[in-house]
Amino acid sequence: MRTDSLQQTASAILVLVALALGGCATMNEDECRTVDWRTVGYEDGVAGYSGDRIGQHRKACAEYGVSPDLNLYQMGRDQGLHEYCRPANGYRLGANGAGYGGICPADIEGDFLNAYESGRQLYTLESRVSDAADQLQAKRRELNRVEDDIVKKSATVVGGDSSTADRAQALVDAKQLAERVGRLKAEIAQLERDRARFEQDLEDYRAANPTAS
Repeated sequence: MRTDSLQQTASAILVLVALALGGCATMNEDECRTVDWRTVGYEDGVAGYSGDRIGQHRKACAEYGVSPDLNLYQMGRDQGLHEYCRPANGYRLGANGAGYGGICPADIEGDFLNAYESGRQLYTLESRVSDAADQLQAKRRELNRVEDDIVKKSATVVGGDSSTADRAQALVDAKQLAERVGRLKAEIAQLERDRARFEQDLEDYRAANPTAS
């Protein structure tokens, strides 16, 4: 029975995968038959698609007996890449944490990469500040929970309704929790120093790069 169930599950997964792949066609029949391949190339270039994008179009249109015009497509893609590879776009991509696939023509890639790396630096600096803030928030929540637990354990220690064994265990637990409080406070203090340093680094970067503000 278990084997049958696994086989049914595997079959269902394969069906879903096939459906998903089938839904990835880049063009439908009308588009394949009427498209301006130079425009398609231009749009792909502007969008930053890699050179193998034409292969996806070829596969999508082969079903309808249509082959892409590679010359027109490449002419359009070259034009589109010159739009995509502008330094301003490189900076935007870097600042958003997007990747770069090395698609820019060699004659304009240098300026694009310089801008991209500058934007990437901003992204890294902002991420460090954000991550430190998130860690601080998490540590402070944990500290509040531990301090609440200490209060509860202390109540058990002094409570008249607790057994001797319960009070003894509560005392041990309270001691361990108090040690955890000490470690948390040290971690929080370090995170606060780290965040202050990261914020200063970010402020310095923005001061040196007014467009990053």
